[in-house]
Amino acid sequence: MTQAAAVWLVLVVAIVAANLPFFSERLLVVGPRRAPKAFAWRLLELLILWGLTLALGFALEAQLGQRSPQQWEFFVATGCLFLTLASPGFVWRQLRKPAKPAFQTAKELHDGIV
Repeated sequence: MTQAAAVWLVLVVAIVAANLPFFSERLLVVGPRRAPKAFAWRLLELLILWGLTLALGFALEAQLGQRSPQQWEFFVATGCLFLTLASPGFVWRQLRKPAKPAFQTAKELHDGIV
């Protein structure tokens, strides 16, 4: 695998992994289904998937050559990047409002409820 292919693979895996906790109601994607999964579970899953994505990146880096030692700044930057990549899933799950019905009932029209 070339270096460019490894970078693209890690980026695609990071995008999917960052959004996965917000699109699945199962615990850790494969566990039992929870109807309303708590936000704390979603954060824990996000942290675990971030670690797995880092492990994939480190494994690919070691396969391509010598693995570079990383300091705390690297982990902070990748954590912020992972949170940024998770924003579409967060917006879809937490901030999306349910759609209003296309029509109003006669009672709503009479009472002035919009």
